[in-house]
Amino acid sequence: MPDQDQGARVALKLDIVVIGAGQAGLSSAYHLKQLGLVPGKDFLVLDRAPQPGGAWQYRWPSLTLSTVNRVHDLPGMSFAESAGGDDSVKASVAVPHYFAAYEEHFGLQVLRPTTVNVVCDRGERLRIESDRGLFSARGVINATGTWEKPFIPDYPGRERFLGRQLHTHDFHRAEDFAGQHVLVVGGGISAIQLLDQISQVTRTSWVTRTVPHFREGPFDQEAGRAAVKLVEERVRAGLPPNSVVSVTGLPMTPAIEAMRQRGVLERQDMFSEITPTGVRWADGRVLDVDVILWCTGFRSALDHLAPLQLREESGGITMTGRLATQVARDPRVHLVGYGPSASTVGANRAGAAAARELVGYLGLGESSQG
Repeated sequence: MPDQDQGARVALKLDIVVIGAGQAGLSSAYHLKQLGLVPGKDFLVLDRAPQPGGAWQYRWPSLTLSTVNRVHDLPGMSFAESAGGDDSVKASVAVPHYFAAYEEHFGLQVLRPTTVNVVCDRGERLRIESDRGLFSARGVINATGTWEKPFIPDYPGRERFLGRQLHTHDFHRAEDFAGQHVLVVGGGISAIQLLDQISQVTRTSWVTRTVPHFREGPFDQEAGRAAVKLVEERVRAGLPPNSVVSVTGLPMTPAIEAMRQRGVLERQDMFSEITPTGVRWADGRVLDVDVILWCTGFRSALDHLAPLQLREESGGITMTGRLATQVARDPRVHLVGYGPSASTVGANRAGAAAARELVGYLGLGESSQG
């Protein structure tokens, strides 16, 4: 699809624009097509990345299929068949390969690389401004995820630290820290994985804001649904979503048990300030470190939707719809991969719900007849 002449200010008219081609965006696109909409004509998927794969293409090289939580199948095509049976394959290679095959098989016609700068209300339609042209749509499914918006809390003295500071987003290899004292900040799954790797090549310390909960035994579907429900209740009330792992806890895997045996999981409470050479606690204790690795999560990448004024005073967005994907303030906008649908399995279900609800709301496709 050719770029449009922004100088002429002519917008390509579509029924629906999907922003983002990760798990949630591709699931949404699949279901839009199943509902009778034609890719490239009735709806268009815009993706910022230069190639298929969503955020997976940026994951650190040591993250293999044996160490990821799980890659859930996109609807209509098995990941296992695409990836083969080799668990040593890098996730940053296997998942993009799967997504590329998926896009081609279903003819989803993703336009990339396309950076969406802003989405504005234009009466009965929404105007999407991008570096590849202008688009006018009756509805938007936003599936931009979180990878582009790493979060680092603002602790006093952070700008004075003389060592290196980086985020999970910037991590590549544990060997890059050999000979340095690394302070890992955060209690999520990524923090544990990186702490494990780095502690095997150099000295580490670990701090978390709250005491991590390690979950014994299997995490069944019932427990998963209960965890997602708690996150969903927050977004339905207009509150910012918590991460699902904050509810589920961390699985006690053999790797984590080995970390415990090595003494790596001796966590400390969160420090109160950062010094030029390390960190200081409120009781006066200090720790000198060379590197602070912030494994403090991500925030939803929604800045381009700011003109729509979707947020409440709480900072959250009130969500409605069957799976809490529809924005209450503007039902033409669905957020998938947000809140309870931030996991890969949740993103699949959310894509289906968002596609069906938006198509029905706009009176499009086959679903509008039933």
